[in-house]
Amino acid sequence: MSLNVKLVVKKRTLLIRLRGEMDQHSTENFKLRLLEIIEKYKIKNLVFDMKDLAFIDSSGIGLLIARYNQLKTDDGEVIICELNDNIERIIMLSGLYKICVIKENLKAAKGYLGIA
Repeated sequence: MSLNVKLVVKKRTLLIRLRGEMDQHSTENFKLRLLEIIEKYKIKNLVFDMKDLAFIDSSGIGLLIARYNQLKTDDGEVIICELNDNIERIIMLSGLYKICVIKENLKAAKGYLGIA
């Protein structure tokens, strides 16, 4: 299964809906696309909607950590929402919950950022 990504920009926030598998192969292409959009739109915050994400490996976790490090220099944040049980377990084991904001759903993430 591949990774399907839907991107929407709102007020310097990039909303990202992920579907499929975030593995080493798909992460590399996604990373390049993400870097271009962050620079082009001067993105401050990222919201990852993982409702339809079936799998994430260490390269996906690494991508999230790298984007956190990139955005924190501008006081930005990485918000993760809509975690299914599998992905939530991986996020907790990886320690991402310590650096990323975890929200129950997309509405709560948007409310947190004030971008209804």
